Amino acid sequence: MGVRVLKFGGTSVATKQTRELVIHHIQRELKDGHQLVVVVSAMGRSGDPYATDTLLSMTHEEGGQLAARERDLLMGCGEIISAVVLCSELSAHSIPAVALTGGGAGIITGSQFGEARIEEIRTERMKHHLNKGEVVVVTGFQGQDSRGDLTTLGRGGSDTSATALGAALQAEIVDIYTDVNGILTADPRIVKDAKPLTVVGYAEICNMARLGAKVIHPRAVEIAQQARIPLRVRSTFSDEEGTLVTDLPTALSLASPLKDRHVTGIAHVPGVTQISVRAVEGIADTQLKVFQSMARHHISVDFINVTPAGALYTVMDNDAPKAIRVLQELGFEPETVSGCAKVSVIGGGMHRVPGVMARIVEALSEPGIPILQSADSNTTIWVLVREEHMGNALRALHAKFELHL
Repeated sequence: MGVRVLKFGGTSVATKQTRELVIHHIQRELKDGHQLVVVVSAMGRSGDPYATDTLLSMTHEEGGQLAARERDLLMGCGEIISAVVLCSELSAHSIPAVALTGGGAGIITGSQFGEARIEEIRTERMKHHLNKGEVVVVTGFQGQDSRGDLTTLGRGGSDTSATALGAALQAEIVDIYTDVNGILTADPRIVKDAKPLTVVGYAEICNMARLGAKVIHPRAVEIAQQARIPLRVRSTFSDEEGTLVTDLPTALSLASPLKDRHVTGIAHVPGVTQISVRAVEGIADTQLKVFQSMARHHISVDFINVTPAGALYTVMDNDAPKAIRVLQELGFEPETVSGCAKVSVIGGGMHRVPGVMARIVEALSEPGIPILQSADSNTTIWVLVREEHMGNALRALHAKFELHL
């Protein structure tokens, strides 16, 4: 049997009881003869004693400014605590284990603290411990730069650690354990009849992750896709298989109830502001000035429509006041609609299929939900609606494409 990488999120390692479930999964994999690398996040979430946000709040209380290097040192503490505690508990179950920091596991990064990129992974030390029959417990979310400084990988960093280690070790599979049983067709907190997906392609889940589904980070999916390593998203709290993420035809063929569907899932991003800028007489290159000014002030733009009459695009609500001020200083009079939501219909089977947009419009017209803007790609159609209509829009689209069946 080969190497498998198991990643456990903060809720999975938060308490003694949940860590017993983690150990259960590790025992099952060892019984099946696999060598294991286990990647862990910091314990719990904001407010819990060793969660990353809780550790950072300790410096905020002092009122000082923390340099980026020292901030990364502090942010890496939560994962180190998780790794050492889990390693101790594995030993108590007579499972030989060793805890390694990201740098200790051979993850070498650049020196952009807070958003470091992995440059190489040196696998010799991990392989040494694996060949000794030890479970290698690695701190997620972190690496080490060429000077030996601890670096963190940014949002979704533990997922990225897991898939990068899986790629470097040519693992059989990377299992991402979380508090939900796989990837669902929509957010179950909003769409009560959302269903778990058995198998989904890399591109589809990458789009779902980018467009609001928070189960796995798109950067991690991209690494797995490049390395052609299957991912599985599953629950710490059950033995169910969860969702397999792969492009292997043999695996996709197993999802026969889904393979003829044009739409795989519905995702959403709330807190969006629409900005419309009309071309002003006397100001040449309106579109160029608008988007250069957004880039210069580090304002991320989305949902872009450009015409000779001007530009229409969106920003996040918290960036809107700054964007408006910048545009006004350039002499523009932007029109805005705040409190919007981006709703995305995602499916690898939509490409060149007529009628999908018609069904979207039909689904939203029936409950009287206005579409403020739309755009599309090969695998996704986006619509902008007011945030007050977001829940109804998700439920209407989920029903229209029969994702509950």
